[in-house]
Amino acid sequence: MTHIITAAAARTGLLLTAALLALGAAPATATGQPEPGNDWLQVTVTRGDATTGTPRRAMLRCDPPRGHARAAEACAELAAADGDLGRIPLRDTYCPMVYAPVTAEARGQWRGRAVEYTRTFPSICVMTARTGAVFALDDDAVEGPRDEPRDGARGGVRGGVRG
Repeated sequence: MTHIITAAAARTGLLLTAALLALGAAPATATGQPEPGNDWLQVTVTRGDATTGTPRRAMLRCDPPRGHARAAEACAELAAADGDLGRIPLRDTYCPMVYAPVTAEARGQWRGRAVEYTRTFPSICVMTARTGAVFALDDDAVEGPRDEPRDGARGGVRGGVRG
């Protein structure tokens, strides 16, 4: 009987030791410092209403930049804005006054913080002026903002604000 109790106690001790070793084997990171390579956003652009349009998606990863047509530029803009899409500097551009709504959504993680962003813009041009390269999923699908109006045209939207 003593042998059975001793064997059970030994098994329990070995299991506890193995569990503690497994916990201690995790890599140590500085407190408050995110692990490198964890900056990512699932970006979605939907033409028209977010509920009726056809969405296009990309997984933007930033360490190293990949998964997106303009990943390096988008990651640099996000880094400068500390992952806050609302802090990406507004481009001083002119956009045609054509109402063709587009919804931009981003969900993911930046420097250990959750990121959630959804906004509907009056056009792709205004979206690009406000969010930079983050939602530029491919070059031929994005009507980028122009620095100067063509043919002396007036009445456009400058940086998303009527000019």
